Amino acid sequence: MFTGLIQGKGSIAKAENRGKETRFTVTAPDIKDYQQGESIAINGVCLTVETFSHSWFSCYASKETMGCTNLGNLKPGSKVNYERALAMGDRLGGHIVSGHVDCLGSVESVRPAGESKIYRIKFPAEHGKFVVTKGSIGLDGISLTVNDCGSDFLEVNIIPETQDQTTISDWKPGYPVNIETDVIGKYVQKMLGPWTGQPAKSKSPESKLTMDFLQKNGF
Repeated sequence: MFTGLIQGKGSIAKAENRGKETRFTVTAPDIKDYQQGESIAINGVCLTVETFSHSWFSCYASKETMGCTNLGNLKPGSKVNYERALAMGDRLGGHIVSGHVDCLGSVESVRPAGESKIYRIKFPAEHGKFVVTKGSIGLDGISLTVNDCGSDFLEVNIIPETQDQTTISDWKPGYPVNIETDVIGKYVQKMLGPWTGQPAKSKSPESKLTMDFLQKNGF
């Protein structure tokens, strides 16, 4: 489990493609105490440390991972966000992040807002039911608050600290973004599915879950 608070920016030293699978070597000089088999999120994707030295580690990405995330665009020199798994007793400063990407979005626009920047992200409409205004969202592993949203878009306000400490300052229109929606929302949707008459993984962007339904059922 992760929090979405990025611990550093690394870079891809090697990307060894093996068919549709890839083994990455990632330079992360801020990490000094790797452990064999530990989980590290790269751009919000949970991967496992295979080998390591004092300033780098290697990890394997399967065909499934490469096909569902933006890791396929990484090449030597690419910058990445990284976060080690949450340790017991750590502050939960972001939100609960699993490192399992739900979908790929795309940066539609970037506009200034004082010292901040507002990023508008488009995504497949079937995931819109899990995105709510002022809710949490993981974008390339970064825990962010949704400023505004619709059925197929969301906007986030990026403060100077986040611009400086993550790769988001390099995002331009068209950039593919790993999106992980709030895990709590997904569980609620699954549990309420039998009462709404809608399967938990329905491809329909329209939900039968309404305020009237919730009130009638004691919520």
